[in-house]
Amino acid sequence: MKKITLADRLRYAFDNTMSKGPIALIGWLFLVSAAVIVALSLIVVLSRTGPEEDGKPLGLGGVVWMSLLRTLDSGTMGGDTGSPIFVGSMLAVTFGGIFVVSALIGVLNNGLEGKLDELRKGRSFVVEENHTLILGWSPQVFSIISELVIANANLPRSSIVILADEDKVEMEDEIRDKVGKTGRTRIVCRTGSPIDLTDLEIVNPHAARSIIILAPETAEPDSSVIKTILAITNNPHRRSQPYHIVAEIRNPKNLEVAKMVGRDEAQLVLVGDLISRIAAQTCRQSGLSVVYTELLDFGGDEIYFKNEPALAGKTFGEALFVYEDSALIGVRSKDGRVQLNPPMDTRIEAGDKVIAISADDDTIRLSGLSDYKIDAGAIREARFRQAAPEHTLILGWNERAPTIINELDNYVAQGSEMTVVADVPEGEQAIAEHCAGLRNQTVTFRPGDTTDRRTLDDLAIPTYQHVITLSYDSGLDPQEADARTLITLLHLRDIAGKSGHPFSIVSEMLDVRNRQLAEVTQADDFIVSDKLVSLMLSQISENKELAAVFTDLFDPEGSELYLKPAGNYVELGRPLNFYTVVESARRRGEVAIGYRLKAEANDAAKSYGVRVNPHKSNPVTFAEDDRMIVLAES
Repeated sequence: MKKITLADRLRYAFDNTMSKGPIALIGWLFLVSAAVIVALSLIVVLSRTGPEEDGKPLGLGGVVWMSLLRTLDSGTMGGDTGSPIFVGSMLAVTFGGIFVVSALIGVLNNGLEGKLDELRKGRSFVVEENHTLILGWSPQVFSIISELVIANANLPRSSIVILADEDKVEMEDEIRDKVGKTGRTRIVCRTGSPIDLTDLEIVNPHAARSIIILAPETAEPDSSVIKTILAITNNPHRRSQPYHIVAEIRNPKNLEVAKMVGRDEAQLVLVGDLISRIAAQTCRQSGLSVVYTELLDFGGDEIYFKNEPALAGKTFGEALFVYEDSALIGVRSKDGRVQLNPPMDTRIEAGDKVIAISADDDTIRLSGLSDYKIDAGAIREARFRQAAPEHTLILGWNERAPTIINELDNYVAQGSEMTVVADVPEGEQAIAEHCAGLRNQTVTFRPGDTTDRRTLDDLAIPTYQHVITLSYDSGLDPQEADARTLITLLHLRDIAGKSGHPFSIVSEMLDVRNRQLAEVTQADDFIVSDKLVSLMLSQISENKELAAVFTDLFDPEGSELYLKPAGNYVELGRPLNFYTVVESARRRGEVAIGYRLKAEANDAAKSYGVRVNPHKSNPVTFAEDDRMIVLAES
């Protein structure tokens, strides 16, 4: 073993000091400069060769000051005269100064570049408080930011902080290009791993108002989401108050584990299940997709909670009329239980909150009206109509197909039929395994290329009421899968236009960026993608209680949104106000929240005729094929 000498120890100590960065280097330069100046000054003083002042040689302090000036400015010695010892000493000081100043400039320059590089990497601590924190990066982030900017438009100051394994500058450039101006909302990006505790501390999660966790575009995205939830909830520096976490889960098998990890602090959105349920519901009802989009984005009317003490003691049925420009849809009891469309005789108690659709939380105001001018003569009694069997066509295949089939079985009438066409061998077996308990419909599987026009023509597509196109997610790149879906969708639109027999089309896109390429052409042409998930994540991040509302709304059990014939509720061709519609629906145990006018069904500028939360006093005349938008159990 080598014997460690004093020289080794000194060299080791010097190396450790030098590794501490620019401050240590500046310190060494200062010591070297001081040593040179003092040593040479002593030589001048002891040799008594320095300049004189008042007939006496300069003392050590004066010589040190003179040497220091020559160190900092090499031109100072240009006029020096005297003995060779003095001139030589000043020359040595000047050369030493040139070396020190040059080295100092280099050290400062490198230190400044290093600091700028550190800032560019996004590694500085975020001092924001009450901010929305987004952990992870995916194409969904742009939709989420856009929605949050709209939600925060009425706030004087708001901020969104993003932490992801991406370059800070590249993230900022993409946000600037795809989101545009963000108004009063400040966007702060930091580079780091959301599952790394040290990186997580950079974005100050303990002061965040809400935290959104995005699933990465990897083979196992859920594992990253669960680890991120753990990094927050089990953080040794965690805050005492509960966090408000919203996260997406891709695989249903991982949902229970995520719930155990997140406990009551995490609201989880099961992506595949949500998309399947929305596809199943929207394909059957023309205009329902517009209603869902209206409720999920921040651009129009949204769902809010309001504590309204004046309603204590009133029944839910009585409270339906107290708002002119807000639509009551449910009650959140003081114990936290959410009820959409509860029984009309349900009493609202002190401490309960009403759930209402409104333009903003501050627009939920009591109208003060006592006479609602309800046209009782225009109200029609409820008539039961036997639902007719429906024919549905699914083109394409992915892991969500069995869920969609099972979801549709909850809504269609007995005797309904479904045909599935896809060029995957596992489709028929999956239907047999996962869809064996169907009660109301039968399913037939046919192999075929869904992008081939001859295959589509052979299916006699106009004979189906509903068509759903799914993106293949097995063995194909998402872009290639979406390209096949887009080709199929273009064929379907052409067939619908030429046949004269309209049918609803619901298409699925794996990549939200491809949704713009396949923009809808009418209300019956709906694109289902992760954008809907982004909208829901944004809504829940603003109010965690909305998770229970959306769960109930998209669940076949309980009350859902339906578009029913206007003639079933009121007399057609007769001017009346929406209070009359609300009363007609109330008598059936339903909540009316809007309507759809058939005359405007093809006008995108008028939301395809859909009116959610209309002013109840404004008169309206309904015609044949108009629809009422109601919250009902069936």
